[in-house]
Amino acid sequence: MNDEAARIMAQAQTRKNENDLPYAGALTPKESAALLAADTNARLVDVRTAPELSYVGRVPGAAAVEWQSWPDMSINANFLEELEKVADKESPVLFLCRSGVRSHHAAAVAAQAGWRAAINVLEGFEGGINEDGKRGFSGGWRFHGLPWQQS
Repeated sequence: MNDEAARIMAQAQTRKNENDLPYAGALTPKESAALLAADTNARLVDVRTAPELSYVGRVPGAAAVEWQSWPDMSINANFLEELEKVADKESPVLFLCRSGVRSHHAAAVAAQAGWRAAINVLEGFEGGINEDGKRGFSGGWRFHGLPWQQS
């Protein structure tokens, strides 16, 4: 791990300690993108549903492993099995969802199952809901101008 990746991982660890997180830590979208650029072993895993990826947008190169499945939003019983196919247990794995809630749960389950550097991407892809009840205007991967595409 190079110095930049180590610095970013230390920030994730600080948030872990400050928030008593059950996984390696949490990063902002910009910190997450910087870690992905600095550590070629780091992997971004998008845990949103297939319709979200198709209609809302996705991060190029991110692996897609649903945490919950549309339309009933039931927990994906094969989540860990599917995760193991796309993410090494020893390398940083950054979990992304719409707002940072599902990815928090995915990171916790992954850490419990042995992923040593499970990290939640704060704010998610779309960020929180603003005063008008809309997402995408107050945070998230897209809001910060990070790479994304729409199908």
